[in-house]
Amino acid sequence: MKKIEAIIRTSKFQEVKTALHEVGIEFFSYWDATGVGNEIEKAEHSYRGTVYDTSYIPRQLLTIVVRDVNLQITIDAVLKAARTGDIGDGKIFVSDIIDSYRIRNGEKGDSSLYNKEA
Repeated sequence: MKKIEAIIRTSKFQEVKTALHEVGIEFFSYWDATGVGNEIEKAEHSYRGTVYDTSYIPRQLLTIVVRDVNLQITIDAVLKAARTGDIGDGKIFVSDIIDSYRIRNGEKGDSSLYNKEA
């Protein structure tokens, strides 16, 4: 099993969600995230006399745990749906998951995951 953490543009969230559902990934967690990237070292914008610091970039952080067989199709779905081609599209991180359990019935391992095998 693998854990995929993807940091994507907030504006691309619905497209990524749809792409994941199309490849059979029916469950994932996400959070609003804010970060500082290389593309903006210090950016301030003025609106009606008030200066706003825009160097903090709003993003969505997705966490998806998948069976090994579903790893590449999941990554490909996120890459395709989240890409704009501009700086700041985000990052994907992959790590190993030792085990998982479904709390409701005690299922362990791959069978405890919601995603189906490809």
